[in-house]
Amino acid sequence: MKQNRGNRRKIHKTILEHGSDILRSPGFINSGKSVQHGNMSVRQHSIDVAQCSLKISRKLPFHFEEKDLVRGALLHDYFLYDWHNKKVKLKDIREFHKLHGFTHPITALKNAKKEFELTKRQEDIIRKHMWPLTIKPPACREAWVVTLADKYCSLLETFRLHRGDMT
Repeated sequence: MKQNRGNRRKIHKTILEHGSDILRSPGFINSGKSVQHGNMSVRQHSIDVAQCSLKISRKLPFHFEEKDLVRGALLHDYFLYDWHNKKVKLKDIREFHKLHGFTHPITALKNAKKEFELTKRQEDIIRKHMWPLTIKPPACREAWVVTLADKYCSLLETFRLHRGDMT
């Protein structure tokens, strides 16, 4: 139990160290008002994906850039609209691509680039986290981990199996 609490503290500390500016941004705070999957907000989903991504990365025998992992995970769904609202009009997208699962990574990337300075690795995480819908697979380890964590968290949220921290 103590080790689990210690791991949880380390993960929270890492997220705050690398993503406190994102966590404090008005757009990220407002994403707490939009539902992502089940009854989970986009904000909480993004935090859970960051936590889960760190947990996965720390179990693998590879080096990961944790700053990129955290920031990419926090911003992977930074699309800033309620995707459940059928009246939302997506700009700059052809009619046949007006499906949220296909389009939101590009919208999230555009929004994130307006507010934050992103590395190429962070851009890859945001742009390709919906693979295989994005067609091109992730190009870095961090993007693969966030993609996996996102699918895992989404599954738990959709079936309402989420019970708090993913750590």
